[in-house]
Order: sequence, then C-alpha cells, then structure tokens
Amino acid sequence: MGRHYKQIERRLFESLCGLQCDINEIASCLECDNKTLENWCKREYGKNFSEVFEEKKARGKISLRRTQWKLAEKSPAMAIFLGKNYLGQRDEQNVEIKGEIGITSLADLMLEEYRRGQNENAKSAEI
Repeated sequence: MGRHYKQIERRLFESLCGLQCDINEIASCLECDNKTLENWCKREYGKNFSEVFEEKKARGKISLRRTQWKLAEKSPAMAIFLGKNYLGQRDEQNVEIKGEIGITSLADLMLEEYRRGQNENAKSAEI
C-alpha cells in the first residue's frame, strides 16, 4: 500500500498564488516540498505548478488594482500615479530659451554678476 497524498487546501494554495508567493514560499506555508506541490498541481489541476501559478496570480493583481483605485479617491499621489500609468497623463514642463547663452560655467556666471555690479556702481558714481 502506497503513502497517502499530502492534503493541501486548494483555497489557501490559490490565495498564496494571488499574493505572488513563489513555489518555495507556498511549499513552506503548506508544509510540503516543491515536488509534492508540483505533483499535487498535476493531480488537482492537470497542469504543472508554473501554469497554475500564472492563472491564479491574476486574482492578486485584481485585488491590488481594486485597492489602488480605492486609495486614489483619498490620495492625490495615487490618483496621479494611476493617471500617468493607465491614462497616459504626464506632467508637462515647457522650457523656452530665447537668445544666446554665453555662460558656460559657474565661474563665468559669477564673473558676469560681478561685472554687472561694477557697471551699476560706476553709473551710480557718475550721478
């Protein structure tokens, strides 16, 4: 007479897949090894673990999405995040540069400011 099959609660297994737990984490939680879990999936679903996992992890994504949408009602940051990621919205920053830029370094900028100050002082002294 052969050994009894490990009893695995299907609902718990599917919940763990929904939380994106990997095979090692699920096997640890269910107190079995990976091979036992793999064999159970073949008996229970007629597929290997990775195929079942791909199907069942979608529930977790649905739950997460539902939570994000609820959070967006109260959190402007979440609303912005969802708008950018799902609606293609983006922050626009229009920068217009007119004329020629002659300043090439911080030292040049400081020198330019110094010269402006000198010119203003000279004009004040003439008056």
